[in-house]
Amino acid sequence: MFKLICVVGARPNFMKIAPVMDAFSKYTESKSAEKFNIKLVHTGQHYDDNMKAQFFTQLGIPEPDIDLGVGGGSHAVQTAEVMKRFEPVMDDFQPDAIIVVGDVNSTIACALVAVKKQIPVIHIEAGLRSYDRYMPEEINRVLTDQISDRLYITERSAEDNLAREGIDTDRVCFVGNVMIDTLKKNAQKAIHFSETLHSYNIKTQIQALVKEKQYSLVTMHRPSNVDEPEVLERLLEAIAKTSQTIPVIFPVHPRTSSKIKEFKLDKYLQNDQIITLPPLGYMQLVGLMKSAKLVITDSGGIQEETTALGIPCITIRENTERPITVDQGTNTIVGTNSELIQETFDEIINHGGKSGREPELWDGHAAERIVKDIASWLTSKAPL
Repeated sequence: MFKLICVVGARPNFMKIAPVMDAFSKYTESKSAEKFNIKLVHTGQHYDDNMKAQFFTQLGIPEPDIDLGVGGGSHAVQTAEVMKRFEPVMDDFQPDAIIVVGDVNSTIACALVAVKKQIPVIHIEAGLRSYDRYMPEEINRVLTDQISDRLYITERSAEDNLAREGIDTDRVCFVGNVMIDTLKKNAQKAIHFSETLHSYNIKTQIQALVKEKQYSLVTMHRPSNVDEPEVLERLLEAIAKTSQTIPVIFPVHPRTSSKIKEFKLDKYLQNDQIITLPPLGYMQLVGLMKSAKLVITDSGGIQEETTALGIPCITIRENTERPITVDQGTNTIVGTNSELIQETFDEIINHGGKSGREPELWDGHAAERIVKDIASWLTSKAPL
């Protein structure tokens, strides 16, 4: 029997680990398959209890075996605290390998602990690069990949990125996208946008403005967009302008909300055409995405989900670590240029925007391929 630790730390990790946990469960139930003893460790990097409950319940993830309860703090404090609290878990369980996903602080922190104890590191969603070293996530990606023993990639360009960084292609396996596994499994069960609006007591006359495929969905949380008052104001002004054409639904991230208040920019949201909501659960957000005319975002995961759903996406960043969403998908990168935002918005409204296509192996079976490969890889490493 192989012992593994799966690590989650922040909201994007939940959608990535859910299909992996499910695939391990199904694989272990097979009579002829290798058996796995899996411990799920939640570092508590995202520490909103309600949010955690929403995601674990909605996605069918088993309750974590261990919750490290790290909470917030600077990048250095958070990373250090995860390492301190994760090390005793490793010592106690003595896993054959650990699995980390994505690019959050918990990913690099747990990988560092493991590699220094000579425990193999498996990285799911490896090789993605924005080539923007000002993004903390980019540092986490590069370092985690350098110390990982098995790297699972979502798109073929990731293999080229890793090769340029000297990583042996024998360590890399193209499997598809576990985020899309979760999306495909849950899209039909997503909560309809009208039900979400009703649940937050949005006024009836405002709800009446919002119709299927006749609104835009906005999400925005990255420090580069919300921490500088001039940039945040420019983006809010651009979003307010688009609301003159179709209504906007805007679930406001806690960081974004605090910065809007701090910079006194609330005036841009005081508009019946802009409906602000608190952070949403996965099923609510997918429901809003499915029925939107377009999405304006700075989220990496939403770039992928809109591509899979065929929904036009305007990304308010200067770059993306997910180029396949631009090359093959529905995504357009516009930065924070308000004129380009409006121009792309008008193109979608008038002509429909990019139609895109489903990228290779984004078929809902990435987690199954990962688990099968992990079993084979660990078996090949096991002593005779």
